[in-house]
Amino acid sequence: MNLRPHRREIPEINLTPLIDVVFLLLIFFMVTTSFRDEGRLRLQLPEADAEALPAEESALIEVMIDRAGRFYVNRRALADADVETLQQALRDALGDARERPLAIKADARTPHQAVMRVLDAAGQLGLTQVAFAASRNPVHSTRPDSIPARSTPADSAPESAR
Repeated sequence: MNLRPHRREIPEINLTPLIDVVFLLLIFFMVTTSFRDEGRLRLQLPEADAEALPAEESALIEVMIDRAGRFYVNRRALADADVETLQQALRDALGDARERPLAIKADARTPHQAVMRVLDAAGQLGLTQVAFAASRNPVHSTRPDSIPARSTPADSAPESAR
């Protein structure tokens, strides 16, 4: 009969297997994650020397036009290039707030007609704050995605149309 008191062993948690699992998960996610942004629309913006204005990202409606003349409203592709489809997409993006600014980001090789369709749709909806996105001339600045001073659709119309 052993009458000496038993010392209880202090329970310990072995962290080595936990660390191994965390490292395996880390390696798995590093290998399976693609760091390239292939799904993004690539635009080569025209260059301008105008003063850049900060864009209010939350309130800004963004219309992008790629080289082929396809429209994207707030990064969602439109079914066709009709003015009516573009107007409906702009109405959906505007909601009740008609005073939101519109930024047109067109590729440098976009057909001029596509930009005119956006201006026409914006004018018919009564949008007055229209901005054109352009990249700064690399000689003057290295900031790639600046927005020049805002203009109205009437400001962008030719002299004979006024």
